[in-house]
Amino acid sequence: MKLDDYGWNLLHKDNFSTIIEERGLAKCVPGRVILEHKRMYRVITEFGEWLSVCSGSMEYEATERRDFPAVGDWVVVEKMPGEERGIIHAISPRTSIFSRKVAGSTIEEQLIAVNVDIAFLVMSMNKDFNARRLERYLVAAYDSGAVPIVVLTKKDISDNPSYYVEEAQNIAFGTEIFEVSNITGEGLEQIRQVLQDGKTAALLGSSGVGKSSLTNALLNDQKMDVQDIRLDDDKGKHTTTHRELIIIPSGGVIIDTPGMREFQLWDNSDSLHSGFSDIEALAEICKFNDCLHNQEPGCAVQHALATGELTEERYASYLKLQKELAYIEQKTNQQARKQAQNKRKNISKHLRKHYTKK
Repeated sequence: MKLDDYGWNLLHKDNFSTIIEERGLAKCVPGRVILEHKRMYRVITEFGEWLSVCSGSMEYEATERRDFPAVGDWVVVEKMPGEERGIIHAISPRTSIFSRKVAGSTIEEQLIAVNVDIAFLVMSMNKDFNARRLERYLVAAYDSGAVPIVVLTKKDISDNPSYYVEEAQNIAFGTEIFEVSNITGEGLEQIRQVLQDGKTAALLGSSGVGKSSLTNALLNDQKMDVQDIRLDDDKGKHTTTHRELIIIPSGGVIIDTPGMREFQLWDNSDSLHSGFSDIEALAEICKFNDCLHNQEPGCAVQHALATGELTEERYASYLKLQKELAYIEQKTNQQARKQAQNKRKNISKHLRKHYTKK
């Protein structure tokens, strides 16, 4: 196996060497997680593919989801004697993390893909196109550290492709937009051009937008199962049920992910400003620095709303995401304080037992 085909580069090599030297893991080799199954991982190494688990020390020291491997991770892995199995001892520092809040009311992070260079944000040019969902994907992509590219699929059957392109342009300022047909092959060469030299890309979008079909088209193979969309609303069924890292003949790596119709943001960062740069630019020219964009005189945001320069829907989405991120930050801070409190209690309990024995 050539790890270079999976995106192995000088940065990853340096990180691996540092971990080996600092932790004394001389028997270990580098590998990349290509598949995950409930804390079991398919890891590709130069000696083959090993079904691997985390070491006991990794399990013990882990306190959150980010402490465990995810698809795309470079890991330090040791082969079990006489078996095609491995033990993961460490995770190499990540260059990017694409995550979301888990679906439902639980306040927990879900890792979608890591060490991704390009985030292909996939939307179909039909009734399932959702501008508000695209806004969320863009914010998450900016936050991840990957370069976002909007991919609009099903051009061959779209009634009005230019409408969807314009809708995407009004949201994804300065972001490349590829118009693609998996049937005719239009736009595939654009994707192949950016997916070279060991670059890793993740396909992100809801069910039925054509992610698996796009993967098959790039592979010139029917590797990924596909299903037809529902005719009444153009929505698709879940086909991909897991994340998988796949080599593309053009020289890159792609991670196909399950459909994500519900997408709640996780990290409260400056990426919201990048995703809504038009609103941020308006806020900067308000008459007052502390303008709340309500009834203040000289408010550029309210003026843009009144003239139609800024739509009510986009501004409402911006406010909703602000509240959502503030809520996540509040809850995660509460959880961190509770964890710290429990840790102090456990230490105190251990000390009491120790001195009682003496």
